[in-house]
Amino acid sequence: MHLAADSDTNVTLSELGGRVRAWRARRGMTRKQLALDSGLSERFLADVESGKGNVSINSLEAAARALNITILELLQDAPRPPLARAQGLLARLDDNQLEQAHALLAATFGLGDEQGRERRIALIGLRGAGKSTLGAQLAAHRGVPFVELDREIEREAGTSMNEILLLHGQAGYRRYERRALLRIAEDHAAGVVMTTGGSIVSERETFDLLQSRFYCVWLKASPEEHMSRVVAQGDMRPFDTTRGATSEAMDDLRRILASREALYARADAVVDTAARSVKQSLRDLERAVPLEKKQ
Repeated sequence: MHLAADSDTNVTLSELGGRVRAWRARRGMTRKQLALDSGLSERFLADVESGKGNVSINSLEAAARALNITILELLQDAPRPPLARAQGLLARLDDNQLEQAHALLAATFGLGDEQGRERRIALIGLRGAGKSTLGAQLAAHRGVPFVELDREIEREAGTSMNEILLLHGQAGYRRYERRALLRIAEDHAAGVVMTTGGSIVSERETFDLLQSRFYCVWLKASPEEHMSRVVAQGDMRPFDTTRGATSEAMDDLRRILASREALYARADAVVDTAARSVKQSLRDLERAVPLEKKQ
């Protein structure tokens, strides 16, 4: 079954291509990575993203599976019907009522433990924002362990990040990620500071889990500062440097930031590290997180 690329469907194909690009950016995947995970060619994916060519249902399913979403999520913007109904009700509430609704939902469905989650700090944001540097220093100041979620995922899987993605794809990686999150929350009930991968916010269930167990702080910076720090670290993932390192990589970074900005903004607090020294940013971060509570 194919979607014919005639004059009546050009707009649809263009919209579909935009959605594939947006999901790929949100996941932080290069086109090459998506091609490897989906079994589709880079040239075919380039045609899809530019709104050209015939797109089969099978190829859409393969792309969606590699992006760890359903084909329906790829094809439509509307939320699930129960969620849409709930959103309709919540939209009628004022701020005070929304706070009450959040408390009721948390108490009813086990998403509470506010005091517990406020002792567990998770730093989110793109690489180059200072998560590892500031996270380690914040943990030392609070007298709690410092952990990196990526390392804990590798520990959970018993292999490296590259091998996890190669053997299990994005879906398998996310399974290990959720297991690691639950284990860290359970093992560090008394407190912890944790850094996360930049793409964690793009996985709805995982991000919901993170926010239910950890107090999340978005460390943000300008695209230029993100890029300069990443270059200094010598690690250009997930930017596609095969096309030429600087201008295209900067375009990739801006696209990823734009696709995730609203998701990062769901954090409990935001700390802007742009044009700030490590000392200044640490001070800002300490002000942004809840005060330590003695046991």
